[in-house]
Amino acid sequence: MLFMHSLKIILLDDFTTKLLSSCGKMTDLLAEGITVVENVYKNREPVPHMKAIYLITPTVKSVEGLINDFASKSSSKYKAAYVYFTDFCDDKLFNRMKSSCSKAIRRCKEININFLPYESQVFTLDVPDAFHQCYSPSTEKTNDAILEQMAEQIVTLCATLEENPGVRYKSKPLDNASKLAQLVEKKLENFYKIDERSQIKCKTYSQLLIIDRGFDPVSTVLHELTFQAMAYDLLPIENDTYKYKTDGASGKEREAILEEDDDLWVKIRHKHIANVLEEIPKLMKEVSSKRKATEGKLSLSNLAQLMKKMPYFRKQITKQVVHLNIAEDCMNKFKSNIEKLCKVEQDLALGTDSDGQKVKDFMRVLLPVLVNKNHDNYDKIRAILLYIFSTNGTTQENLDKLIQNVQIENDSDMIKNWKYLGVPIVTTPASQQRRSSRKDRSSEETFELSRWTPVIKDIMEDAIENKLDSKEWPYCSQCPAPWNGTGAVSARHKPKTNYLEDRKSSSKLIVFVIGGITYSEMRCAYEVTQASKSCEVVIGSTHIVTPRRLLDDIKALTVTKSKDTVYFKNE
Repeated sequence: MLFMHSLKIILLDDFTTKLLSSCGKMTDLLAEGITVVENVYKNREPVPHMKAIYLITPTVKSVEGLINDFASKSSSKYKAAYVYFTDFCDDKLFNRMKSSCSKAIRRCKEININFLPYESQVFTLDVPDAFHQCYSPSTEKTNDAILEQMAEQIVTLCATLEENPGVRYKSKPLDNASKLAQLVEKKLENFYKIDERSQIKCKTYSQLLIIDRGFDPVSTVLHELTFQAMAYDLLPIENDTYKYKTDGASGKEREAILEEDDDLWVKIRHKHIANVLEEIPKLMKEVSSKRKATEGKLSLSNLAQLMKKMPYFRKQITKQVVHLNIAEDCMNKFKSNIEKLCKVEQDLALGTDSDGQKVKDFMRVLLPVLVNKNHDNYDKIRAILLYIFSTNGTTQENLDKLIQNVQIENDSDMIKNWKYLGVPIVTTPASQQRRSSRKDRSSEETFELSRWTPVIKDIMEDAIENKLDSKEWPYCSQCPAPWNGTGAVSARHKPKTNYLEDRKSSSKLIVFVIGGITYSEMRCAYEVTQASKSCEVVIGSTHIVTPRRLLDDIKALTVTKSKDTVYFKNE
């Protein structure tokens, strides 16, 4: 076990603090005998009679923090150090540590967890600055360092999942996905070659798809009405924390963390807001009736039973109140402003209205949003972008008129800078040929204002069914037969069972998006997994985005960032 009861102090850096928070709570550490959590960068009081665990990233800053704690034998902060790196520590850094404090180090190990597990099927690399590094015109030629770092982090994910997947990438319109895929493939090969403990020496029955963010701009700006996506879009939820008041505006402010440990949140987060508003009151009624049934006739034994179950009832009702508050806050925003906007957005995104009739005049659909004074600039920009995406670009003259008439000159880069993601904004002959066809989902039952399906769902389904075009989705490696798109198997490797079934019964599909994923795309991973029954879809990215955050990042692409504002884990 990593944390032994004799070790009472753990030292973390910024990344590993987030990592540990995403995996457990302070009570979990206490259960392992750890009573003190410290930041490796900060000055601390020495505790020379105690041993310390260092869970840190293999960076200069973190290793210097470790070395400083054992600068000399007389001034050592702790009795001994047990060092666990999240990733591969390069020789230069390792030798620096070895020459400075090797006598104090009792154990040094690389544990390969250089990513954040956000949900059961979602991970992030926690490098939001990668968006600027990969897509800004001022850095696109010098983004090798961030791609190298991302590749190393993705390899630690594969190692944790015990997978050596076949690597594929979306070939156009940019080359970030291609570069990253080649790096990941090379590092996977090296990792499994030098990892003597691993049983994995060849490709497993899993796939890793790498995609640039511009593959589906529509899903990033559309108003979503499923619970999680809607809440993060419309409400001021920061660090997964929702603030609310239980007794109206004058009541005491409370906080609730939206996390995997909340079983009610997990159960309802992907449901449509209409279903959530129906379900929570039913659950509250159910808990209430169970409590009344527990009370029964007044007797000492019944009272004792009730007292034991009271914390459970209180916890359940508190959760339901929290989620009812979130749902009602969402609906207040929806009714006041968003409802009419959603119809316009769906018509623009799909090119058809709710009756399935083709939209003939996109500008006529857009106009009511632009003249409505109740919509802020962000909402108007989102609608303008959907108009442009729907027609695969517009003329320069039309774009200038839109920006001028809606008076969004200061925010015009939120529209114009999409070109750096390979998304056509001003029409060119090439952009007119680029439109790809979508799956026909007309037979699927949907709400009128939720007809759009994220493109990533098509990709996931096609990947599982071996329907991805190998020209559009090239391989970086020789994948095993189950993933090669044909199912052809060498006579020397004749399968004992049906090969397709074998693949599906033990495979994972890992999808990685460079530059952020949306909450609606995260939902698709769960939906496709549930539908396929046999292939688990795991989705990840550099970070998670909301429409507003992404538009701010798009605008900032043409703002030169100083070196100090860009975060690299190897510094």
